[in-house]
Amino acid sequence: QVQLVESGGGLVQTGGSLRLSCAASGRLFRTNGMGWYRQAPGKQREMVATVPTGGGPSYAGFAKGRFTISRDIPKNMLYLQMDSLNPEDTAVYYCLAIVNYEHYWGQGTQVTVSS
Repeated sequence: QVQLVESGGGLVQTGGSLRLSCAASGRLFRTNGMGWYRQAPGKQREMVATVPTGGGPSYAGFAKGRFTISRDIPKNMLYLQMDSLNPEDTAVYYCLAIVNYEHYWGQGTQVTVSS
């Protein structure tokens, strides 16, 4: 089993920054990749950024130039640095781990950007 715990969400003003963290634990020895997704009220969950094991990151269009995903493999941590936030970024942000090609999700952390 794999457990993911997100943290770092909160309320921020337009133009502000937040750094999300995801702590992974459990059987991680065949992690194919990790990523961040988000879901706004009334909308489908969408990809924000992903990073495959041994590969480079990929970003959704809205995240390019503003968000940075990083992964600390020895510490089993995943991060998302979010800058220049705007109200459209308001959503619950979820951490994803793909381990042995199975998908595991965290419980999510709320990010609210005020105008």
